[in-house]
Amino acid sequence: MAAAKGMNVVLKSVRSISVRLCPLRPNVQSTREFLEVINIKKIRTTNANCKIDVDVRHDNSEPIVDILFGDGERLVIKSENVTCKEMLLKLSAICSAKDQQAKEKK
Repeated sequence: MAAAKGMNVVLKSVRSISVRLCPLRPNVQSTREFLEVINIKKIRTTNANCKIDVDVRHDNSEPIVDILFGDGERLVIKSENVTCKEMLLKLSAICSAKDQQAKEKK
């Protein structure tokens, strides 16, 4: 949860987030932390229509975070060797850019 401090993630441009993980894998902690942060009420309320799916498998598969944006663009993060903070920063940067583009179109 320390990664959430100072994070200002706005999910307005996100349609859905799918998280797939195998809890038996050694490097799954950052994926769990990402899921925990995304489910914080402050972040969830930025887009109540954003669907969050969690697929827990026991097949030793690599953890993946799949983010679908409202414009159809997709971001797939293979999160085994990525920190929670890095994932949140990437998501926040893309969301900010998309929000800025939407404001400029208006």
